[in-house]
Amino acid sequence: IRDRVSIMPRPIILLTNDDGIHAKGLAHLSEMMESIGDVYVFAPDREQSAVGHGVSLRKPLRVTPVKEKWHMVDGTPTDCVMLAVRDLLGVKPSLIIAGINAGANLGDDITYSGTVAGAFEGMLLGVPSFSISIVSHEPENFESAGIFAVKLSRYILKYGLPADTMLNVNVPDLPYTELKGVAITKMGRRNYQDEIIKRYDPRGQIYYWIGGAQPTHIQEAGTDFEAIEQNQISITPLQRDFTNHSALSYFYDPRIEL
Repeated sequence: IRDRVSIMPRPIILLTNDDGIHAKGLAHLSEMMESIGDVYVFAPDREQSAVGHGVSLRKPLRVTPVKEKWHMVDGTPTDCVMLAVRDLLGVKPSLIIAGINAGANLGDDITYSGTVAGAFEGMLLGVPSFSISIVSHEPENFESAGIFAVKLSRYILKYGLPADTMLNVNVPDLPYTELKGVAITKMGRRNYQDEIIKRYDPRGQIYYWIGGAQPTHIQEAGTDFEAIEQNQISITPLQRDFTNHSALSYFYDPRIEL
């Protein structure tokens, strides 16, 4: 039995992110995941925050080896996962992880997040996937997110995930011993306070910045926001089907003519 166990292949784990291939969170995640599998990295050559599920359809993509098993892509996180799984990796990975993102991906943030999109693409391609973020733009405790990523990965590799489901994980920026457990949560709702800032360049041409104050959120029980406020790790299952099933009957209302 020992001989059989010793020759069992290690799982193939694919990593990506939206902070770019030189991000500290990606390096830390790669180092931690080496304990449980063969890690391959396909990550953007620069920061791709807030690109959502964008795919580069109108430009060629270049892939540059950085070091063994690390590849830099001049595209989006979705591009990275698509290239790796459909062609360059040469084998379907056992698990895809996007992160560790510096900054939260809570509530409505997921609609913009390149990190979440990387994991979502993995799910679309039939690979168990999760995104993981630490709730600080200048994290001091990447190790906490790394430790939990290993634990969650072991669980997924053993038990799998429900069909057409990925996980969005957010970890408070605290030492691991100070975290107050894990909560399975629903998406909360952001209150964005973006402003359109109009300026002029030295040639008198108008340009715009999208900016504004830090977003707030709506207080609601059972959400990812509530878990983070209680110093818990939040795990939100996200599904492939965007359909608002409860709205289907609305359009069959005889009073509505389309």
